[in-house]
Amino acid sequence: MRALWTAASGMISQTTNVDVITNNLANVNTTGFKTARAEFEDLMYQEVRPAGATSASGNMLPTGLEIGLGSRPVATVRIFTEGPLQQTGNQLDLAIQGDGFFQVTLPDGSTAYTRAGNFSLDSAGEIVTPEGYLLQPSIVVPTNAVSISVGKDGSVSAKMQDGTVQDLGTIQLARFINPSGLTSLGSNLYQSTPASGDAILGTPGTQGIGWVEQGMLEMSNVQVVEEMVNLITAERAYESCAKGMTVCDQMLSDANNVKQLP
Repeated sequence: MRALWTAASGMISQTTNVDVITNNLANVNTTGFKTARAEFEDLMYQEVRPAGATSASGNMLPTGLEIGLGSRPVATVRIFTEGPLQQTGNQLDLAIQGDGFFQVTLPDGSTAYTRAGNFSLDSAGEIVTPEGYLLQPSIVVPTNAVSISVGKDGSVSAKMQDGTVQDLGTIQLARFINPSGLTSLGSNLYQSTPASGDAILGTPGTQGIGWVEQGMLEMSNVQVVEEMVNLITAERAYESCAKGMTVCDQMLSDANNVKQLP
């Protein structure tokens, strides 16, 4: 009975859908998190009668007879809409207003990208992520600096104890033709893939890259109400597929109970 396997494929698909939705909800307070959406496609069809075939009377049939065999998940798409900005007052909290990613260096020397700008200083005075990954290009803050200033164009300067201002460098951002093609590493980090294309580097405010806002953080762009609606929809779809399996089981049971008439 095809319907048994069709219903089972639907239940598997909705399980994946619930996994994605609950991960979104779990990260509703994660800095710079971008919501994901599960996408599905229908499986192959069993063609019982092709469209355009000729009937026994010689007439061409306008439609065919095709029976679908279910669905399957094919992708999880990141939605890179900008999340709300929250003012923190912390001089090392940075947010990107517009398109772009901060660049950080991983322990193996490769480059990762993030929208989370909750940076700190390490023991050497370098700007790092909460995981200790260095901001790229590296910016070192002198030990005798009193305060740090980051301009919208990414320029970083420090006010020294003697009242002078020292230029420390410029934060360079990256953007991608297809950010949905980035692979997620966890810890708010992404890495480029052939699907995302190579990083396009530039100064904030140029080449379609957004501005840097100091003392602010970009929050998660998860919409809780929308995710709850999606969760209810996925649950009902799962329940409907399970009901389909129950109906198939009852039909098979009825067939098994048919008795030969005397």
